[in-house]
Amino acid sequence: MRKAVYIGMIGLGVSLSAASVRAAVSDDSTPVLPEIITRTDVTDTRPDYILPDQPLLADPAAPEAPATAPTKGPPLPFHSIEGYSGGAITPMAYFANPPLGGAIFGLPSASISYVNLGQKDLEAASITENIANRFELGFAVDRVGLGDLGKDIKTATSVNVDTDQIFIYNLNGRFNILPENSFDAKWLPAITAGVNFKYNDGIKNVNDRLGGALNGLGYRQPYGYDFTLTASKTIGDFFGRPLIVTGGLLASEGAQIGALGFGDQYKLDPEASLAYWAFDQWVFAYEFRGNQDPYKQLGSLIRGQENWNAFNVAWIPNNRINVIGGIGYFGPIVNARADTAFWVEFKYEF
Repeated sequence: MRKAVYIGMIGLGVSLSAASVRAAVSDDSTPVLPEIITRTDVTDTRPDYILPDQPLLADPAAPEAPATAPTKGPPLPFHSIEGYSGGAITPMAYFANPPLGGAIFGLPSASISYVNLGQKDLEAASITENIANRFELGFAVDRVGLGDLGKDIKTATSVNVDTDQIFIYNLNGRFNILPENSFDAKWLPAITAGVNFKYNDGIKNVNDRLGGALNGLGYRQPYGYDFTLTASKTIGDFFGRPLIVTGGLLASEGAQIGALGFGDQYKLDPEASLAYWAFDQWVFAYEFRGNQDPYKQLGSLIRGQENWNAFNVAWIPNNRINVIGGIGYFGPIVNARADTAFWVEFKYEF
């Protein structure tokens, strides 16, 4: 499920961050492609996507310019279905809704997502908080509809698991280890490390009713921790528009992003995404998420995981709202396939 999951809720957001560019967007107005900063005479170690609220430094001999109110940038990145800033199924090293004017706490960002996984479905509600643009706290609740799984289990085993849905609770903490362009190195990406605690409310009941059958496949417990290390870099002028390139690693014991619980051995998988701000209000993105299977297969009831691929389109009507739609190939999701999954996400930055 990990595969399918958010994809949409993913809101799929195609996690983007408008790095390397000045978000020339006034509150609640149509976002305009920012002009790229070329000043090099003054050092600014802040990430490219959080540009100064005012010009870097004026000529000392020139009259002092009047103070201006901080300007909010575009509502990027998006939210994943697991409750962190990024795309629909993978993280970015940038955080959503950074604080303005030197404040420590930014305003929260909230999203809701729906993902259609063929016979199954996923709904997610997420919220994140940006602290000093160095820490991000996130929380998400995922409801996973199991479709025909209960019926297929009863047909194969005569056991009624009495469960047609499970809930996954995600609590995230992420730290920006290295801001983008640190040490005056314009080639240096932002690097962020994160931990995600997950609790599955429902899978233990299924395993108990099956007499512990999942234990023989690799299941150990209903909770676990995911660890991520992510690097993101914005190319400010890729055919005249910003391109965000992201790559990272995910260490997890979870099966289907935790929808089938957690095993006893960590698997290390790659994650990557490309997000291109092709037009002033439109972002296009691709995401890849590796998925090694922590469980043994059980015929057609529990099939092996496959890598996830997602394609997203995001509409950004103003500097607070984005609406994301996407399609994805997630392969087997427990007892059925989600080769043409699709999703939609709505995100709002306060």
